[in-house]
Amino acid sequence: MNLNDWFDKGQTFQAYVEGMNTNQQEMLHIYENVALTVEEQSLLEANQKKGWRMISLTADWCGDAMLCVPIMKRITEVLEIDMRFLIRDENLELMDQYLTNGTSRSIPIFILIDEQGQERAVWGPRAPEVQQMVTEMRKALPPQDDPTFAEKQKEMIQTFRERISNDTTIWDFVKSSIIGKLLATF
Repeated sequence: MNLNDWFDKGQTFQAYVEGMNTNQQEMLHIYENVALTVEEQSLLEANQKKGWRMISLTADWCGDAMLCVPIMKRITEVLEIDMRFLIRDENLELMDQYLTNGTSRSIPIFILIDEQGQERAVWGPRAPEVQQMVTEMRKALPPQDDPTFAEKQKEMIQTFRERISNDTTIWDFVKSSIIGKLLATF
């Protein structure tokens, strides 16, 4: 299948949200509260790409998707880019073409395509600042063979999830990373 076919197979945002079993409330909270600055709005409006589309490889259980999907959706709305959603584990043939570091099925992955279905940009799964935050949090975990590892890891994931759900500074890092990547493509 080519990227046009993958796009056509994807769900709309509304269908994706309605099908969510996990993180729906948190994702919608971010979607409803993330704001573009006047400058961001102007930059995006000046670069609208009618006819361009975006494929989002995602899953509702993923904290990074919970954070990035609503931010990307807001950005694509201003750019007038139609966005479709594919569940990662149901679309491994495509996912395996966009592995993080060549090995990991990390999500979300956003694939920007032009009118002809040619890939123009790929973004994901995290903004560099968010990756740095996760790396620092992981350094604080005990070794994996420590009897408290599983408990401490669960606490770390919960802390990360709460922080990305509400810390607008993190949202700004994601916005900046996505907008920078997209504008460099245009």
